[in-house]
Amino acid sequence: MGKPPSPDQQRVLSTRTIVAWAIGLCLLAAVSIVVLWSLLDSGGPHSSIRLDILRTAFSIVVGGGGAAGLLLAARRQRATELEIAQKGHDATETRVTELYGRAADQLGSDKAPVRLAGVLALERLAQSHPEHRQTIVDLVCAYLRMPFDPLDDAGGAAQELEVRQSAQQVLTGHLRPDDDAAFWPDVRLNLSAATLNTMTFTRCRVRSASFAGARFIGPAVFRGTTFEQVADFRNVRFTGLADFRRVTFDGEGSNFRGAAFEAEVDFGSHTSAVLTGAHAMAGSGARRKWPEGWAEDPDPDRQDWAVLVRSR
Repeated sequence: MGKPPSPDQQRVLSTRTIVAWAIGLCLLAAVSIVVLWSLLDSGGPHSSIRLDILRTAFSIVVGGGGAAGLLLAARRQRATELEIAQKGHDATETRVTELYGRAADQLGSDKAPVRLAGVLALERLAQSHPEHRQTIVDLVCAYLRMPFDPLDDAGGAAQELEVRQSAQQVLTGHLRPDDDAAFWPDVRLNLSAATLNTMTFTRCRVRSASFAGARFIGPAVFRGTTFEQVADFRNVRFTGLADFRRVTFDGEGSNFRGAAFEAEVDFGSHTSAVLTGAHAMAGSGARRKWPEGWAEDPDPDRQDWAVLVRSR
Protein backbone atom coordinates (compact mmCIF):
# COMPACT_ATOMS: atom_id res chain seq x y z
CA MET A 1 0.00 0.00 0.00
CA GLY A 2 2.98 2.33 0.56
CA LYS A 3 5.93 3.54 -1.46
CA PRO A 4 9.23 1.64 -1.59
CA PRO A 5 12.50 3.46 -0.86
CA SER A 6 13.12 6.25 -3.36
CA PRO A 7 15.75 5.99 -6.15
CA ASP A 8 18.05 8.27 -4.14
CA GLN A 9 17.79 5.91 -1.19
CA GLN A 10 18.44 2.89 -3.43
CA ARG A 11 21.71 4.19 -4.94
CA VAL A 12 24.53 1.63 -4.62
CA LEU A 13 28.03 1.73 -6.13
CA SER A 14 27.72 -0.04 -9.47
CA THR A 15 30.14 -2.66 -10.78
CA ARG A 16 30.99 -0.29 -13.63
CA THR A 17 32.03 2.38 -11.14
CA ILE A 18 34.24 -0.04 -9.22
CA VAL A 19 35.91 -1.34 -12.43
CA ALA A 20 36.50 2.24 -13.60
CA TRP A 21 38.15 3.06 -10.26
CA ALA A 22 40.34 -0.06 -10.49
CA ILE A 23 41.46 0.78 -14.02
CA GLY A 24 42.14 4.34 -12.97
CA LEU A 25 44.26 3.21 -10.03
CA CYS A 26 46.27 0.85 -12.25
CA LEU A 27 46.86 3.64 -14.73
CA LEU A 28 47.90 5.92 -11.89
CA ALA A 29 50.41 3.34 -10.70
CA ALA A 30 51.81 2.83 -14.21
CA VAL A 31 52.09 6.54 -14.87
CA SER A 32 53.81 7.03 -11.52
CA ILE A 33 56.40 4.35 -12.32
CA VAL A 34 57.11 5.81 -15.77
CA VAL A 35 57.44 9.36 -14.43
CA LEU A 36 59.66 8.34 -11.52
CA TRP A 37 61.79 6.12 -13.76
CA SER A 38 62.28 8.96 -16.22
CA LEU A 39 63.42 11.18 -13.37
CA LEU A 40 65.90 8.46 -12.37
CA ASP A 41 67.29 8.21 -15.91
CA SER A 42 67.79 11.98 -16.04
CA GLY A 43 69.90 11.81 -12.89
CA GLY A 44 72.10 8.85 -13.90
CA PRO A 45 72.12 5.26 -12.67
CA HIS A 46 71.71 5.13 -8.92
CA SER A 47 70.59 1.81 -7.49
CA SER A 48 69.39 3.27 -4.21
CA ILE A 49 67.18 5.80 -5.94
CA ARG A 50 65.86 3.10 -8.22
CA LEU A 51 64.98 1.03 -5.18
CA ASP A 52 63.13 3.97 -3.69
CA ILE A 53 61.25 4.39 -6.95
CA LEU A 54 60.16 0.79 -6.87
CA ARG A 55 59.09 1.12 -3.26
CA THR A 56 57.10 4.25 -4.06
CA ALA A 57 55.41 2.56 -7.01
CA PHE A 58 54.62 -0.46 -4.88
CA SER A 59 53.10 1.82 -2.22
CA ILE A 60 50.94 3.47 -4.85
CA VAL A 61 49.70 0.12 -6.08
CA VAL A 62 49.02 -1.09 -2.54
CA GLY A 63 47.27 2.17 -1.70
CA GLY A 64 45.17 1.87 -4.83
CA GLY A 65 44.21 -1.66 -3.88
CA GLY A 66 43.24 -0.43 -0.42
CA ALA A 67 41.06 2.28 -1.97
CA ALA A 68 39.38 -0.32 -4.16
CA GLY A 69 38.81 -2.46 -1.06
CA LEU A 70 37.21 0.51 0.69
CA LEU A 71 34.91 1.01 -2.30
CA LEU A 72 33.86 -2.64 -2.18
CA ALA A 73 33.27 -2.44 1.57
CA ALA A 74 31.21 0.73 1.11
CA ARG A 75 29.15 -1.00 -1.56
CA ARG A 76 28.47 -3.99 0.67
CA GLN A 77 27.54 -1.70 3.58
CA ARG A 78 25.16 0.33 1.44
CA ALA A 79 23.56 -2.81 0.04
CA THR A 80 23.08 -4.11 3.57
CA GLU A 81 21.51 -0.83 4.69
CA LEU A 82 19.11 -0.86 1.74
CA GLU A 83 18.15 -4.45 2.45
CA ILE A 84 17.40 -3.58 6.08
CA ALA A 85 15.42 -0.51 5.00
CA GLN A 86 13.42 -2.56 2.50
CA LYS A 87 12.66 -5.22 5.10
CA GLY A 88 11.52 -2.51 7.52
CA HIS A 89 9.34 -0.98 4.81
CA ASP A 90 7.83 -4.36 3.96
CA ALA A 91 7.17 -5.10 7.63
CA THR A 92 5.45 -1.72 8.08
CA GLU A 93 3.33 -2.25 4.98
CA THR A 94 2.34 -5.70 6.16
CA ARG A 95 1.33 -4.28 9.52
CA VAL A 96 -0.67 -1.47 7.91
CA THR A 97 -2.41 -3.93 5.60
CA GLU A 98 -3.33 -6.12 8.57
CA LEU A 99 -4.72 -3.18 10.54
CA TYR A 100 -6.63 -1.90 7.51
CA GLY A 101 -8.16 -5.32 6.84
CA ARG A 102 -9.10 -5.77 10.49
CA ALA A 103 -10.78 -2.35 10.64
CA ALA A 104 -12.63 -3.04 7.37
CA ASP A 105 -13.91 -6.31 8.82
CA GLN A 106 -15.10 -4.45 11.91
CA LEU A 107 -17.14 -2.09 9.73
CA GLY A 108 -19.03 -5.13 8.45
CA SER A 109 -19.93 -6.36 11.92
CA ASP A 110 -23.57 -6.65 12.98
CA LYS A 111 -22.70 -5.01 16.32
CA ALA A 112 -22.62 -1.22 16.47
CA PRO A 113 -19.77 -0.97 19.04
CA VAL A 114 -17.56 -3.11 16.81
CA ARG A 115 -18.36 -0.92 13.79
CA LEU A 116 -17.54 2.16 15.83
CA ALA A 117 -14.21 0.64 16.84
CA GLY A 118 -13.48 0.04 13.16
CA VAL A 119 -14.16 3.69 12.31
CA LEU A 120 -11.85 4.91 15.07
CA ALA A 121 -9.14 2.42 14.09
CA LEU A 122 -9.22 3.70 10.52
CA GLU A 123 -8.91 7.27 11.79
CA ARG A 124 -5.76 6.40 13.78
CA LEU A 125 -4.31 4.56 10.82
CA ALA A 126 -4.90 7.49 8.47
CA GLN A 127 -3.42 9.94 10.95
CA SER A 128 -0.25 7.86 11.34
CA HIS A 129 0.19 6.95 7.66
CA PRO A 130 -0.55 9.92 5.36
CA GLU A 131 0.18 7.86 2.24
CA HIS A 132 -2.93 5.75 2.98
CA ARG A 133 -5.34 8.56 3.90
CA GLN A 134 -7.24 8.76 0.63
CA THR A 135 -7.79 5.00 0.63
CA ILE A 136 -9.13 5.15 4.18
CA VAL A 137 -11.31 8.17 3.39
CA ASP A 138 -12.74 6.23 0.44
CA LEU A 139 -13.60 3.33 2.76
CA VAL A 140 -15.31 5.59 5.31
CA CYS A 141 -17.27 7.28 2.51
CA ALA A 142 -18.29 3.87 1.15
CA TYR A 143 -19.61 2.95 4.60
CA LEU A 144 -21.69 6.16 4.73
CA ARG A 145 -23.06 5.42 1.26
CA MET A 146 -24.55 2.12 2.43
CA PRO A 147 -28.37 2.15 2.71
CA PHE A 148 -29.67 3.51 6.00
CA ASP A 149 -33.16 4.26 7.26
CA PRO A 150 -33.07 6.38 10.44
CA LEU A 151 -36.74 5.55 11.13
CA ASP A 152 -36.18 1.79 11.21
CA ASP A 153 -36.25 1.24 14.97
CA ALA A 154 -36.36 -2.52 14.56
CA GLY A 155 -33.03 -2.46 12.73
CA GLY A 156 -31.09 -0.71 15.49
CA ALA A 157 -31.22 2.64 13.71
CA ALA A 158 -30.30 4.59 16.85
CA GLN A 159 -27.03 2.71 17.33
CA GLU A 160 -26.22 2.85 13.63
CA LEU A 161 -26.85 6.60 13.71
CA GLU A 162 -24.17 6.96 16.41
CA VAL A 163 -21.68 5.07 14.28
CA ARG A 164 -22.48 7.14 11.19
CA GLN A 165 -22.20 10.44 13.00
CA SER A 166 -18.81 9.34 14.32
CA ALA A 167 -17.76 8.51 10.76
CA GLN A 168 -18.94 11.94 9.60
CA GLN A 169 -16.96 13.59 12.41
CA VAL A 170 -13.84 11.65 11.43
CA LEU A 171 -14.07 13.19 7.96
CA THR A 172 -14.98 16.73 8.92
CA GLY A 173 -12.64 16.85 11.92
CA HIS A 174 -9.61 16.26 9.68
CA LEU A 175 -10.59 18.65 6.89
CA ARG A 176 -10.16 21.89 8.86
CA PRO A 177 -6.85 23.57 7.94
CA ASP A 178 -6.77 25.64 11.15
CA ASP A 179 -5.48 22.51 12.93
CA ASP A 180 -2.17 21.68 11.23
CA ALA A 181 -1.57 18.50 13.22
CA ALA A 182 -4.95 16.97 12.37
CA PHE A 183 -5.52 18.39 8.87
CA TRP A 184 -5.63 15.96 5.94
CA PRO A 185 -4.94 18.01 2.79
CA ASP A 186 -5.90 17.25 -0.79
CA VAL A 187 -8.76 14.89 0.14
CA ARG A 188 -11.52 13.82 -2.25
CA LEU A 189 -14.94 12.88 -0.88
CA ASN A 190 -17.50 10.66 -2.58
CA LEU A 191 -20.71 10.73 -0.57
CA SER A 192 -23.07 10.28 -3.50
CA ALA A 193 -26.46 8.89 -2.49
CA ALA A 194 -25.43 8.82 1.18
CA THR A 195 -27.84 9.49 4.06
CA LEU A 196 -26.16 12.13 6.24
CA ASN A 197 -27.51 13.22 9.61
CA THR A 198 -26.84 16.64 11.12
CA MET A 199 -23.85 17.31 8.88
CA THR A 200 -21.54 19.94 10.34
CA PHE A 201 -19.11 20.62 7.49
CA THR A 202 -17.88 24.00 8.71
CA ARG A 203 -14.55 25.72 7.89
CA CYS A 204 -13.36 22.72 5.92
CA ARG A 205 -11.10 22.60 2.89
CA VAL A 206 -11.54 19.73 0.47
CA ARG A 207 -10.15 19.08 -2.99
CA SER A 208 -13.45 17.80 -4.38
CA ALA A 209 -16.71 16.52 -2.96
CA SER A 210 -19.65 14.72 -4.52
CA PHE A 211 -22.95 14.66 -2.63
CA ALA A 212 -24.99 13.84 -5.74
CA GLY A 213 -28.26 12.17 -4.76
CA ALA A 214 -27.51 12.42 -1.04
CA ARG A 215 -30.15 13.09 1.60
CA PHE A 216 -29.37 15.47 4.46
CA ILE A 217 -31.51 14.82 7.53
CA GLY A 218 -31.46 17.73 9.94
CA PRO A 219 -29.15 20.72 9.51
CA ALA A 220 -26.51 20.65 6.79
CA VAL A 221 -24.02 23.36 7.69
CA PHE A 222 -21.21 24.14 5.22
CA ARG A 223 -20.41 27.60 6.54
CA GLY A 224 -16.87 28.79 5.75
CA THR A 225 -15.91 25.73 3.68
CA THR A 226 -13.76 25.83 0.53
CA PHE A 227 -14.25 23.41 -2.35
CA GLU A 228 -11.03 23.62 -4.36
CA GLN A 229 -12.12 21.87 -7.55
CA VAL A 230 -15.57 20.25 -7.58
CA ALA A 231 -18.72 20.63 -5.46
CA ASP A 232 -21.47 18.35 -6.74
CA PHE A 233 -24.88 18.80 -5.09
CA ARG A 234 -27.00 17.46 -7.93
CA ASN A 235 -30.33 15.95 -6.86
CA VAL A 236 -29.49 16.46 -3.18
CA ARG A 237 -32.39 16.59 -0.74
CA PHE A 238 -32.09 19.04 2.16
CA THR A 239 -34.75 18.23 4.78
CA GLY A 240 -33.44 20.74 7.34
CA LEU A 241 -31.44 23.95 7.37
CA ALA A 242 -29.04 24.33 4.43
CA ASP A 243 -26.35 26.79 5.53
CA PHE A 244 -23.89 27.86 2.82
CA ARG A 245 -22.70 31.16 4.29
CA ARG A 246 -19.17 32.18 3.25
CA VAL A 247 -18.65 29.05 1.16
CA THR A 248 -16.05 29.26 -1.63
CA PHE A 249 -16.60 27.27 -4.80
CA ASP A 250 -13.32 27.26 -6.75
CA GLY A 251 -12.39 25.21 -9.79
CA GLU A 252 -15.51 24.05 -11.62
CA GLY A 253 -17.74 25.84 -9.13
CA SER A 254 -20.99 24.38 -7.78
CA ASN A 255 -23.71 22.24 -9.31
CA PHE A 256 -27.13 22.25 -7.61
CA ARG A 257 -29.17 21.00 -10.55
CA GLY A 258 -32.12 18.99 -9.25
CA ALA A 259 -31.41 19.86 -5.59
CA ALA A 260 -34.49 20.15 -3.36
CA PHE A 261 -34.54 22.56 -0.40
CA GLU A 262 -37.41 21.67 1.97
CA ALA A 263 -36.62 23.97 4.90
CA GLU A 264 -34.54 27.04 5.71
CA VAL A 265 -31.79 28.13 3.35
CA ASP A 266 -29.03 30.67 3.97
CA PHE A 267 -26.37 31.49 1.40
CA GLY A 268 -25.53 34.74 3.17
CA SER A 269 -24.10 37.74 1.37
CA HIS A 270 -20.70 36.40 0.36
CA THR A 271 -21.42 33.07 -1.35
CA SER A 272 -21.69 32.86 -5.11
CA ALA A 273 -23.34 29.72 -6.45
CA VAL A 274 -25.11 28.52 -9.58
CA LEU A 275 -28.58 27.23 -8.68
CA THR A 276 -29.90 26.41 -12.14
CA GLY A 277 -32.37 23.53 -11.86
CA ALA A 278 -32.69 23.70 -8.05
CA HIS A 279 -36.08 23.68 -6.30
CA ALA A 280 -37.49 24.90 -3.01
CA MET A 281 -40.66 23.84 -1.21
CA ALA A 282 -43.13 26.69 -1.53
CA GLY A 283 -45.57 27.81 1.14
CA SER A 284 -43.61 26.34 4.02
CA GLY A 285 -42.92 29.72 5.58
CA ALA A 286 -39.23 28.84 6.00
CA ARG A 287 -36.77 31.72 5.76
CA ARG A 288 -34.61 31.55 2.67
CA LYS A 289 -31.71 33.74 1.62
CA TRP A 290 -30.43 32.89 -1.85
CA PRO A 291 -27.19 34.10 -3.46
CA GLU A 292 -27.36 37.50 -5.08
CA GLY A 293 -29.10 37.34 -8.45
CA TRP A 294 -31.33 34.32 -7.66
CA ALA A 295 -35.02 34.15 -6.76
CA GLU A 296 -37.91 31.67 -6.55
CA ASP A 297 -40.50 31.22 -9.30
CA PRO A 298 -43.52 28.89 -9.17
CA ASP A 299 -42.65 25.53 -10.66
CA PRO A 300 -45.15 24.72 -13.44
CA ASP A 301 -44.36 21.01 -13.21
CA ARG A 302 -44.41 20.48 -9.43
CA GLN A 303 -47.22 21.74 -7.23
CA ASP A 304 -46.16 23.41 -3.97
CA TRP A 305 -42.63 23.81 -5.28
CA ALA A 306 -40.66 26.73 -6.65
CA VAL A 307 -37.80 26.70 -9.12
CA LEU A 308 -34.71 28.87 -8.74
CA VAL A 309 -34.21 31.39 -11.52
CA ARG A 310 -31.93 34.33 -12.11
CA SER A 311 -33.62 37.50 -10.93
CA ARG A 312 -31.73 39.71 -13.31
